[in-house]
Amino acid sequence: MEKKSFNIAVFAGDGVGTEIMQESLKILKLIAEKTKVRLVLSAGYIGGAAYDRFGEPLPGQSLEMALQSDAVLLGAVGGPKWEALEYKFRPERALLGLREKLGLYANLRPVVVFEELLDASPLKKEVVRGIDIMIVRELTGDVYFGQPRGVTIEKNGKRKGTNTMVYTEEEISRIAVCAFEIARKRKKNLLSVDKANVLECTELWRNVVSEIGCAYPDVTLKHMYVDNCAMQLIRNPAQFDVIVTTNLFGDILSDEAAMLTGSIGMLPSASMGKDKALYEPIHGSAPDIAGKNIANPLATILSVALLLRYTMAMPQEAELVEKAVAEVLKDGYRTQDIFQEGKLLVGTAEMGDQTLKKLTGLLN
Repeated sequence: MEKKSFNIAVFAGDGVGTEIMQESLKILKLIAEKTKVRLVLSAGYIGGAAYDRFGEPLPGQSLEMALQSDAVLLGAVGGPKWEALEYKFRPERALLGLREKLGLYANLRPVVVFEELLDASPLKKEVVRGIDIMIVRELTGDVYFGQPRGVTIEKNGKRKGTNTMVYTEEEISRIAVCAFEIARKRKKNLLSVDKANVLECTELWRNVVSEIGCAYPDVTLKHMYVDNCAMQLIRNPAQFDVIVTTNLFGDILSDEAAMLTGSIGMLPSASMGKDKALYEPIHGSAPDIAGKNIANPLATILSVALLLRYTMAMPQEAELVEKAVAEVLKDGYRTQDIFQEGKLLVGTAEMGDQTLKKLTGLLN
């Protein structure tokens, strides 16, 4: 049987990106070796590292590398070093540029609380136990891309800042279909989050999502205002299954949900398009701990599991990676961000090695 082959563009990015990427690639290469899948890994620069080298956050050669790939695996971008740059040169523009050029419109953020990390959550055990939420965030519309935008000077000499919330019916329909399809494969419960009582843009969102829902009679659709959802995520997070929402609200709610797990260093994400995808941890570049071998690589390793599941169509191997992470946590290994008294404090590389060791055993 002919081997599968996948081209993966690898962008470590800034800060701890290089360290966590090394650990995730160990996992990906092991899977390829054991399953006889051919991997073509191409490394490039984006973000601050690209600006330092090429004078722009998303160089043409990096973009072309991404466009020619089946998927992108990303570490992290940004940091205080580049905050004073003109807006178009900031590292974060690379990520927005990739999303736009690759046509990535759906950001999937699974929020799962590992039993072994219940004590790491700032909420009570009984509140967070069993949480398994998938947040589906629209990526191409809203205030991030709407026009007009920017800071202008009024006739009275005062500055005025403008960002425009815009959504087309097509953009809403596309993300709604994605969310319904995901919900159909889970518990068949979908919550759409908006602010339709005061924002006409999201009134359209609610109407279109409801219309799409008619084609999914097996999925229960409910609507909730974003302020209530923010409260309910803390009050009773276990009630949620799949949440679909706008770019802005999804940005905020997914980071809030991340803290339910005890550490933002535990959560992966996938940004999906028609035929491209980008996988990355949801945490930042953490420049204050870069190079110290203390960053948590598990979110990036779990992002590899998403890559296996969605791009490489290897769900069994994806589950084995997730199981390996769970077993390492069960054995008591902890990086600094999730450390608990009585557990084994390890660094970035050792956490990666322990996960690799577990996965090796599961694959044999």
